Amino acid sequence: MGEYLTLPVPQTLYGTYAVPLPEPLADPGALARDQVTRHTGPPLRDLVLGMLGSPMLTLDQRPSSGFPPLPRDLLAAYGAAASELETISSAAFLIAVRAAYRPGRPPAHEWASRTVAGLLGTVAGSPVIDVFTPRVLPPSHLLCSLPGPDGGVRLTDWMLLPHTAGPRGFFFATRGLARFGLPELQTENVPADLVEPWGRLLNGLARRLLDLWLDRLPAGEQPLVVDIPDVISVGLRDVAAAQGTDDPLRREVSVRLRLDPGPALTVLPAEDGSDLESLCAALFDTRPPCR
Repeated sequence: MGEYLTLPVPQTLYGTYAVPLPEPLADPGALARDQVTRHTGPPLRDLVLGMLGSPMLTLDQRPSSGFPPLPRDLLAAYGAAASELETISSAAFLIAVRAAYRPGRPPAHEWASRTVAGLLGTVAGSPVIDVFTPRVLPPSHLLCSLPGPDGGVRLTDWMLLPHTAGPRGFFFATRGLARFGLPELQTENVPADLVEPWGRLLNGLARRLLDLWLDRLPAGEQPLVVDIPDVISVGLRDVAAAQGTDDPLRREVSVRLRLDPGPALTVLPAEDGSDLESLCAALFDTRPPCR
């Protein structure tokens, strides 16, 4: 019988994006409203326009020297091209797009700030920096990551899964669940031959965990804490959903979560004697055939 982990619920979450500019925009707020009205459809359009008309979303345009320097090394580590880094370094001005909202559905702070930054970046012909990650998002990729009419997104557009080599295997840690108020997932000592399947499993687990979390944050009164089970099933459908697709198979495995300082949720096999290899083999059916 599994137990529960008690996770604190942040009072407010923030989305922050930066748009480098060669010269300032005449009226960023008016331009943003025009672009949102023309290039987005409901319900996203109504959400963003409502945020733009309130103190929950701000546009701060000033010379680049007026902001803390952007982390070039981290941006490069997370995939920024040399040309994008040069554009950022040479920008005379910067617009910081910031939004705040409570945890829950929809994550308006992220939807609104990313939409506005993406549209301004498209007009200016500039890349957009997701300050949370941090990473550079080309406007075309950014706009494709926004929710469709049904509110659905690919979680992998909002979350990274970096991994680093250690003496006993790879260390995995998600980078993106904190956008929604959750601790990040992590796993230690992942064998080299499991890097790809374990990454897929973690993507699916992140999607399942996020759904559990959001289901416990209904509209209206906001709880101070949320209890989630420490044993969670993750299936092929969750793995596919994280990528914005579907899988007809219902195969699932169970993992155990341990709340560690940070906070972070360490992912472990749910059953004694099991290991990461057997979990991946069971979920993705990579076991050798019987002879």
